[in-house]
Amino acid sequence: MPKKKIVVIGGGTGTHTVLRGLRKYSDQLDIAAVVSMADSGGSTGRLRDEFGLLPIGDIRNALTALASEGDKYDSLMRQLFLYRFNRGTGLDGHNFGNLFLTALTDILGDEVSAIDAASHLLKVAGRVIPVTTNNSQLVAVYEDGTMVTGESNIEEGEEALSRSRIQLLSLSPESFITEKAARAIEEADLVVLGPGDLYTSVLSNCVVNGFSEAVASSQGKVVYVSNLMTRRGQTIGMHALEHIQEIEKYIGRAPDIALVNSSVFSLELLSRYEEEGAHPVLNNCIDGVCTIQSLPLVSEEEVVLVSGDILKRSLIRHDSDKLAAELMKIMVGSLNNLTQLNHKTSPSETQTLNTVSAVH
Repeated sequence: MPKKKIVVIGGGTGTHTVLRGLRKYSDQLDIAAVVSMADSGGSTGRLRDEFGLLPIGDIRNALTALASEGDKYDSLMRQLFLYRFNRGTGLDGHNFGNLFLTALTDILGDEVSAIDAASHLLKVAGRVIPVTTNNSQLVAVYEDGTMVTGESNIEEGEEALSRSRIQLLSLSPESFITEKAARAIEEADLVVLGPGDLYTSVLSNCVVNGFSEAVASSQGKVVYVSNLMTRRGQTIGMHALEHIQEIEKYIGRAPDIALVNSSVFSLELLSRYEEEGAHPVLNNCIDGVCTIQSLPLVSEEEVVLVSGDILKRSLIRHDSDKLAAELMKIMVGSLNNLTQLNHKTSPSETQTLNTVSAVH
């Protein structure tokens, strides 16, 4: 049987998480990760400024998520790509994988060749594709007209913008989707948006020219995996409905299905987020928005922050295995429905997903 095609769109920790889970189904899936090229913070931002290259941090995250762990040396190679220096003049804060990809780009002449070479070295189960090869910066315009340029500046926004909403997201200069990314989306049986920060990880892909057209051309179902928590300067006060409306605004259609977490968080963790006004993303959707699956999707493993990492990281994260299992159920359900429709079976025989709606 040919493998079913799934494409995961995003960047950062969220994309890494879902890809780690999907990798376990690589015997059944043709996995593609279409990755944002808007990152401008941390090690990636420093290398981008110094070498004038495309940002490679989100690429490295996706590569390591899909990397082989067949033996101890495969695991060691993956650990090496994730290793972050916490001392050394000039090295402190840099990620080894970022440095490796930068060196490969210098040797091979372009980032795409470097990604292909790294994929072979890591024995990646799938493909990692930059959404664009144009060197652009993310631009956000807020409700009061304030314009902020640069993904890191949006992520680590000023206190004055902490509760302001983003009214318009774009790239400057404008960028265009790569042929490989467009083809992966168009040919996918399942298109997965997220998880990750709505504007800087998910929609940063959607504002690339040609992206919405590729989604429109795809016959696959579109699934949105909602972030677990809101982010200061981006989504404070927003819940699942508002996230879905923003996605529809930028890709021209609502997702077919949205996965929204139903797990309850500990008061200790919530108090740490509340310091910045952040809160859990709840299911406030009403009938007819899209199919909502409200599920316990939070990882019970404690998040350990890496020494030398200067960026703010999520303390609450999705469970890779739970998330991948739900996506596989959707994939199987969608294909069963399509097969039954093709064979003109009766509606009673058609397997469908239940719509779960709740108002908080």
